[in-house]
Parts: sequence; structure tokens; C-alpha cells
Amino acid sequence: MDSIQHRTVSVNGINMHIAEKGEGPIVLLIHGFPELWYSWRHQILALSSQGYRAVAPDLRGYGDSDAPDSLSSYSIMHIVGDLVALVEILGVKEVFVVAHDWGAMIVWCLCLFRPDIVKAFVCLSVPFRPRHPKIKPVESMRKFFGDDYYICRFQNPGEIEEEMAVVGAKEVVRGILTTRKTGPPIFPKGQAFQVRPGSSTPLPSWLSEEDLSYFASKFESKGFTGPLNYYRSMDLNWELTAPWTGVQVKVPVKFVVGDVDMVYTTPGVKEYVNGGGFKKDVPYLQEVVVMEGVGHFLTQEKPEEVSSHILDFIKKF
Repeated sequence: MDSIQHRTVSVNGINMHIAEKGEGPIVLLIHGFPELWYSWRHQILALSSQGYRAVAPDLRGYGDSDAPDSLSSYSIMHIVGDLVALVEILGVKEVFVVAHDWGAMIVWCLCLFRPDIVKAFVCLSVPFRPRHPKIKPVESMRKFFGDDYYICRFQNPGEIEEEMAVVGAKEVVRGILTTRKTGPPIFPKGQAFQVRPGSSTPLPSWLSEEDLSYFASKFESKGFTGPLNYYRSMDLNWELTAPWTGVQVKVPVKFVVGDVDMVYTTPGVKEYVNGGGFKKDVPYLQEVVVMEGVGHFLTQEKPEEVSSHILDFIKKF
């Protein structure tokens, strides 16, 4: 880990922290929620040892990157703009991209907006979600999963932050990273992150106390509002992406997911991924890998296997 280099770059009007290692073709690693560049610690080492330059930013609002106050500063246009500016700063015309969770949602839009800079995309956990021309996403989620669905619970500024503050950043991150619950995440009001005294979830073998403390320290310092603003911008993003309604993603893609991932086990997702819908929307989808017995945070749970899946795909290009 000591061999990973860190620096801050100026992109799109903010200061962005990046972790990087290696020489060769660039692989951008884009994290999700509630994560950081650190979620890619294993992949950075694996990719750099195989002749690639791995670059993992803290997205805006996270870790050691700037967190603008304005909710409107977290639109998909801003976040994709950050990545486009980062590629330019790195001095190349195109990059490989690997992304997980919210990172995947961002990179699907990067592939729609700027396919010219994405050599190939390894998508983890979250498949492409075509824009519905008539229903805003939060309204749709509320209709299907109810008011306690986690994305619906994240909508009101300050509300979920208060619940998080009661239990503290460490327990919030512990609860999310270690959950094995399948299906749509439900966060009942006032009980989303509650733990009984002395009953903290034991850490799995793939997550140490040191790892958890690193994540927690950054969220304690920065807070959760920036990351939560990604969810609060979903309806705005729906409006902004109207010009891309019905547009296919025409970038080579490999999709990797765990079979007990909370996204993959949400009603309708397996059918979309395996039933032809995904391939129709993403015609250059070349591979779908479903990892048995693996949950949502697969980069950390199965680091060697995930690194192998990434390398096996990108070395084709």
C-alpha cells in the first residue's frame, strides 16, 4: 500500500484526490457509495503489476476531494465532467474504465456522452439502466419499493444524515459494507442504522478494523451529505439526460456481479441482465459473469478474482 502514490489535481473547478500506481495503459477505477479510492486498493496493486497504470480518484464529495455545498453541483454532468477533465490531465486520448455501484451509473453516462474516450468498460454490480421517457426515477422507485426504499429515504436533505450521526460513521459504513441482505435495501425511519449496544456486525475476513477505520475517518471528516447528493440528483439527472433517451451504449463491456448482490437480487434486474434487454441496450456487451456466493462489495470480498476478470478483458484491446 505504501507504494501507491497520491496527489491532488484540479478538474472541472474542483480539487480531486487520486491514488495511482504503475506505468502503461491507464485503467480508471471509479468507486461507489459509501466508498473511496481505497475500495480499489487490491486492484491498484494487481493492475500495476501487470503493466497498467491504475488511477483511482475520490469522486467529488468523497474522501480528500472537494465537496461543493450546492446540491446542483452533483449532477451527472458535473461528475462525468470531472472524469473527462481527469482523462485530459492524465495526458491520454482514451482509457480503460472499471466502475462499481454509483461509479458504474456514472460511467454508463460517460459511455453515452463520450464513448470516444472509453477503450473498454468493466462494469461491476450495476447494469445499464435505460432512461424511462415518462417516469422520474425516484417516483418510480417509491411506487415499486415504497417510501422506506433506501434511495427514497436519502432524498430529504439532512434527514438521513441525522440518523447516521446518531450511530456514527464507523457503524454506518460497517453496516452497509458487511450486509448480506438480498433484494432492495429497506431503511425504516429511525432504524436504518440502529445497532444494539455490543451487537455490531462482526467484520468479514476481507475487511479489517484498519480498513474500516480508514473509511470511517474520511466520512467523519467529510460527512455523508456530498455522497448522498448523488441520490438527490437522480431526478435532475433524468431531466438532463433527456437527449439520450433510447440511445445504445456502444462501448465494449464486461459485466461482473455477485449472485447475492443487493442490486442483482432486486426484482427485475436478473431478468434484464440475462433475458436479452441488457444486450439490446448495450450491443457490445461481450461477457456477463455471475460470481457464486458473492455480495455487493466484490472488489474487496473477492479481490483476486475481480482483478483477474478485469485483466482478462482489458488485455484483449
